[in-house]
Amino acid sequence: MSDRSAGSGWSPPPVRVDRLIGGGDPDRPAVTFKSQTVTYRELADRVARAARGLHALGIRRGDRVVVYAPKQIETVVALLAASAAGAVFVPVNPLFKARHLAHVVADCGARAVITTAQRMETVQAALPGDATVEHVVLIGGGPSTGADAAAAWNDRIRVAAWEQLAESDPAAVPDAEAVIDADIAAILYTSGSTGGPKGVALSHRNLLAGAESVAGYLGHSEQDTILAVLPLSFDAGLSQLTTSLIAGAHVILANYLLPRDVVRLCARHGVSGLTCVPPLWIQLAAQEWPQEATERLRYFANTGGRMPKATLDRLRELLPSASPYLMYGLTEAFRSTYLDPAEVDRRPDSIGKAIPNAEILVVRPDGSPCAPREHGELVHRGALVAQGYWNDPERTARRYRPVPGASGGARPELAVWSGDTVYRDEDGFLYFVGREDEMIKTSGYRVSPAEVEEAAYATGLATEAVALGVGDEQLGQHIVLIVSEPCDTGLLEKALAQELPAYMMPRSVVVLSELPRSVNGKFDRPELRRMVER
Repeated sequence: MSDRSAGSGWSPPPVRVDRLIGGGDPDRPAVTFKSQTVTYRELADRVARAARGLHALGIRRGDRVVVYAPKQIETVVALLAASAAGAVFVPVNPLFKARHLAHVVADCGARAVITTAQRMETVQAALPGDATVEHVVLIGGGPSTGADAAAAWNDRIRVAAWEQLAESDPAAVPDAEAVIDADIAAILYTSGSTGGPKGVALSHRNLLAGAESVAGYLGHSEQDTILAVLPLSFDAGLSQLTTSLIAGAHVILANYLLPRDVVRLCARHGVSGLTCVPPLWIQLAAQEWPQEATERLRYFANTGGRMPKATLDRLRELLPSASPYLMYGLTEAFRSTYLDPAEVDRRPDSIGKAIPNAEILVVRPDGSPCAPREHGELVHRGALVAQGYWNDPERTARRYRPVPGASGGARPELAVWSGDTVYRDEDGFLYFVGREDEMIKTSGYRVSPAEVEEAAYATGLATEAVALGVGDEQLGQHIVLIVSEPCDTGLLEKALAQELPAYMMPRSVVVLSELPRSVNGKFDRPELRRMVER
């Protein structure tokens, strides 16, 4: 008899994202927000009840459910409950205003929106009369708030209180078992260089494979406490949740906060893992880290852009017992590479090698493989490759193309052609050069903004720096360097002249009180470009 028979005790692997919360000790802490903590047993019960409530509203397999709320326990439950109901969850950054929310709702054809009472006015402004939304569920408002909102709305949209879902009978949702791992589980909206945000469609298989891969190389276990500071609408923020749950770790949720609050939360909860984007790491490197904030921290990870070497060096001094993980990813494939901490001293500029269960290629425009040190486009293939852009077959066809060198056939395997320029050294380690749409083309040269920014950081005279190319009739583009206060621009320019060739020198240095950031915490390059081109 096969060991996979009914009497063997074998159970099939999970095919839905909500199944991440199974296994291990059900009474260990799963998620904490402020003073509230739920165990894995309690989380599973809440998810089952909310899923049943969504099903009672008429939400079925494949329906899109927008979750527009800050990080809190109900938000986590809502995402997983949508999965358990067979629906597609669409996390929207709580900082989005009505215009961006309206774009997401219309683009994905959402049938329901789960939000907070504080955001109800924005939701109402975002939903035109022809919106596909039939249900709005309010977190934290209570039944009376739902009734008040319903009275102020139109007859087409029904409003329910979250408490109604939370109190539903947790019996199995009839349609959920029809879901397979190839079904769409989530749509993550990421900013585009033009137009509104574009939705990246991820299957259950994508998210589960990504969670297993990243949790594996980060070594997540039931002993870990992970501080989630990135938005759940951001692929790296969602990863902090999925990689923790799949390993039985404890997740601490934190919304917008000051750098010193990150240190305080690390101390309060004994945090063992922390992932941030470079602008936040730059700020954290300037903080004082008491022993109680660092004694359990076993790793810190960077994503969403290159971490300046000066920042990395300072963090390694402040967090001596924590291993640094330098990671590269793109929403279209979740995560692509990481640098083994053992290699950081030898090659701190590298983005490492492919994560487990992924293959990374570096190719020329014709798809042929690049030689060592030759610049080419990064192409990602494997189980983490997303399903494409929701409702946008033209852009999907440009980004998701057959694997280079594949034999073809009726249905060739698709890979993500990232648009990022990288190269591979003789030992197989990858190095990021720049995004094709961000490369500065000046005096016949192609200059990576990161090269200029790294030089600025290396002087010790710039705390935050962004380099941009601005249109120039003679040069094609000239370079503008934008830095934050305080900065002595004269000293900075003299120091850069000692380090950079003439064609890389910024024509001007612009000083701002603070560099604007996107909703995901990265430097907002499009907004900075608009500022310097006015």
